[in-house]
Amino acid sequence: MLRHRLGTAVAAVLLVVGVGGTAAAERNGEDVAPSADSTLAVSAGCGKAPTLTSGTRSIQTSGKNRNYILRIPDGYDRNRGYRLVFGFHWLGGTSTDVDTGRTVQTGAWAYYGLQRLANNSAIFVAPQGFNNGWANTGGEDVVFVDDIIRQVEADLCVDTTQRFAVGFSYGGAMSYSLACSRPTVFRAVAVQSGGVLSGCGGGSQPVAYLGVHGIRDGVLNISGGRSMRDRFVRNNGCTAQNPPEPAQGSLTHRVTSYAGCRSGFPVVWAAFDEGHIAAPQDGATGDSGSRTWVPALVWQFFTQFGSGAAPADGQVPATARVG
Repeated sequence: MLRHRLGTAVAAVLLVVGVGGTAAAERNGEDVAPSADSTLAVSAGCGKAPTLTSGTRSIQTSGKNRNYILRIPDGYDRNRGYRLVFGFHWLGGTSTDVDTGRTVQTGAWAYYGLQRLANNSAIFVAPQGFNNGWANTGGEDVVFVDDIIRQVEADLCVDTTQRFAVGFSYGGAMSYSLACSRPTVFRAVAVQSGGVLSGCGGGSQPVAYLGVHGIRDGVLNISGGRSMRDRFVRNNGCTAQNPPEPAQGSLTHRVTSYAGCRSGFPVVWAAFDEGHIAAPQDGATGDSGSRTWVPALVWQFFTQFGSGAAPADGQVPATARVG
């Protein structure tokens, strides 16, 4: 249970290539390879025999040694541009918790339930925060993410227009921080029951934004989640509104897609009748890895963006260096 826990070389280059891509059509829940004339913005690792393997990786960043878990799809194809999905743990959680899903349901809840839905169409990363949190002191956690991207994309084939971040509680705060500070690096973020705990450097540019929050959250109040959402309602040019939310005691959820947003920059808000939990289910209390509606909503939000639909150049800031 997660209840009451707070919880490419040096820069990617644009290559016009005729390779299979993740953002092609998805029919009946399965990825279908695009035609041979498809074009992708791909990382420098495309076409290379990979040296990275799934498991815990170490990296030097901001003068410190840090770790993250990398999961490469089964049957990895070095000529296919994959989605890159970051999953951030909550306060007191670990990268292993995210990677295994063990706190809710081992396997089914890995990477907040997205790994099983990805069906080997994405590379997943679970970074480990200092003191099991994301204080982002001096922006070091954002730089950590920059450096992971650079290390992964120098070795593996990533569609650089298809980078995503998701997290619960403190992990949601970190995803929000990336929405603020790296809106041209990440195509979309999903913030589950988050707060402004990891800062918001910048925060004036649009990014596709999904917010999920419980109306009875006693750890990070939903009012904060609404405020975080509304920053991107403004940035994305959406029509302001007070979206409907479920009644207390209903054990249901309500999803609202904002109208009027700039093309390619949607904002979606999902409110549910529960407290500070990551995997709410309709009709019952508590987390459920198999019954929760959240992973399907997040995955649908992330996969709506076609390959090449980058909001900007997608370059990782050159100020962050590996080693």
